[in-house]
Amino acid sequence: MKVLTQRFTTKYETAPFSVIKMEDYKPAFEENIKNAKAEIDAIINNPDVPTFENTLEAIDFAGYPLDRLSSIFFNLNSAETTDEMQKIAQEVSPLLTEFGNDITLNEDLFKRIKAVYDAKDRLNLTTEQHTLLDKKYKGFVRNGALLNEEQKKKLREIDTQLAKLKLTFGENVLAETNNYHLQITNEADLKGLPEGVIEAAKAEAESRQLEGWVFTLDMPSYLPFMTYADNRELRKELAIAAGKKGFQNNEYDNQDNVKDIVRLRHERANLLGYASHAHFVLEERMAQNPEKVISFLNDMLEKAKPAAQKQFEELTAFAKELDGINHLEKWDSAYYSEKLKQKLFNLDDEKLKPYFKLENVLNGAFTIAEKLYGITFKEVFDIDKYHKDVTTYEVLDFQGELVAVFYADFFPRKGKRNGAWMTSFKSQFIKDGKNERPHVSNVCNFTPPTPSKPSLLTFNEVTTLFHEFGHGLHGMLANTTYPSLSGTSVYWDFVELPSQVMENWCYEPEALALFAKHYETGEIIPQEYVEKIKESANFLEGIATLRQLSFGLLDMAYHGKSQTIDDVKTFEEKAFESTKLYPDVAENCMSTSFSHIFQGGYSSGYYSYKWAEVLDADAFAFFQEKGIFDKEVAAKFKENILSKGGTELPMELYKKFRGKEPKPDALLKRAGLI
Repeated sequence: MKVLTQRFTTKYETAPFSVIKMEDYKPAFEENIKNAKAEIDAIINNPDVPTFENTLEAIDFAGYPLDRLSSIFFNLNSAETTDEMQKIAQEVSPLLTEFGNDITLNEDLFKRIKAVYDAKDRLNLTTEQHTLLDKKYKGFVRNGALLNEEQKKKLREIDTQLAKLKLTFGENVLAETNNYHLQITNEADLKGLPEGVIEAAKAEAESRQLEGWVFTLDMPSYLPFMTYADNRELRKELAIAAGKKGFQNNEYDNQDNVKDIVRLRHERANLLGYASHAHFVLEERMAQNPEKVISFLNDMLEKAKPAAQKQFEELTAFAKELDGINHLEKWDSAYYSEKLKQKLFNLDDEKLKPYFKLENVLNGAFTIAEKLYGITFKEVFDIDKYHKDVTTYEVLDFQGELVAVFYADFFPRKGKRNGAWMTSFKSQFIKDGKNERPHVSNVCNFTPPTPSKPSLLTFNEVTTLFHEFGHGLHGMLANTTYPSLSGTSVYWDFVELPSQVMENWCYEPEALALFAKHYETGEIIPQEYVEKIKESANFLEGIATLRQLSFGLLDMAYHGKSQTIDDVKTFEEKAFESTKLYPDVAENCMSTSFSHIFQGGYSSGYYSYKWAEVLDADAFAFFQEKGIFDKEVAAKFKENILSKGGTELPMELYKKFRGKEPKPDALLKRAGLI
């Protein structure tokens, strides 16, 4: 336990994964919470007059070992979980919620903060200090500092319940993902599937000691099957299995969890004086309020819907002409989209994959970061890791000084949740004159190498890698004083800008030439393929936009006003009405596995993907005007966006980079919607 309750003595103070034992976690949490409480008590009991330094700054730096322990434990609970770890998570989450509430509901601590806040105009604070003071004061108010004792007690109860419900929701989705597999023993049922996909399914079957081939609900297995398998009935079976996660009236059913989470969030918001959970959340976003978000989503819907309907009609006509399919179903979507794409552009993922060997793509991202921001990535073997698949890098500037430690974890496995994300094991901050550098991680689920082939990525996986790497750069290049304002600690509808803007380089010939090389011959990707990638970038973009908007509208339907939800499925169907293209599937419900909003941090924030697309298209247009590797534009982006974290209001930072506010024109043009 001792190792988790003090500063690490490893190289760069990296997490000592190999010496941590499962039984160490809970006692370490208890010890670190006790020590953090003592630090907070020392701030409260300081006899000196409250100042920015002895109160605000002291709070932000308090509880460092607890922050590090939490980041290690909860990151591993996503990337490398076990039943035992999930049990510990259920035990420690309420302790952390209670500790958080002990701080935000502490009247004496709030009095000190309020004393500084009330005197802020006389304090000659820097912009970053102003932001920290505002954020802390608002954070306390938004977490109940102005409530009476009875209301504070109620708030604590709600927060404890919510912490447990969100964990259970995620555990249920993971269990449902792991509990299903499709076993195929008749080789004819594999028709249409690429060789690499079949090979991976064979390896999956062998790992389970089963005959034939096995497909799972993990994305590297699920997506290729839905995209290429000719057998429509099996596509239907797999699609329905994916769509009914948490919706099977079994022990992993999430319907009541959805209702309870929504109800408690509204109750919490009302208790704090807000009309709804969305009003509460959006006060701290660029979008400001639900009305503005709904208006933004409906405005985008109005522009995208005609294109989406036209594209859907074209896809339906194509499926009828090809296979006599009269009504397109959801399990036909990826399959016929891919077939139509091949017909129009003669370009399919299998043709592209040999040019996207994982190691080459990652090195391409590194090279682009070097050209733009002057940093280099060097693989190292003396930093502890939590799984053999993880690779570790020193990120250095041109003087050879450490910028960050970078962990890359790219393959699916049991105990790792689906999807892709960026996280950190240590934040960046400056204390006692020392700039503590961050430890950043990218976690994805790409097709693993097989005995005959390296890991070859689909183009979609290439953009996913660049997306998460963009988040990673936001963390790695952070340069702020306070940990709570560092890196990706920004307004939620701003956090996707660095990630989404990074995807743009995947479409540029100049960038592709750096890494898109055939894994066997070393030949650079042919120019005609590059042109087709660019041409096909807008392929069925209207349909894709409608899908994104539907998720944003569902999120706002749940969180935009207080209500009673009698039936989750009925509620969801109503929210999807304006964006519906495909017939409904009775057995399926998206909400019960909508982890972004019910487990992750995207409640009342799913719109931010589209919001950030407006920002990223506008930002990349600036790069294109000057040249995609223009040092001056890159320096502005690094200085005003990547390094500044949450130290200023996002729109102010954006205007410093761009010289003006963003407009949606660049996005609508890029998407071919105008």
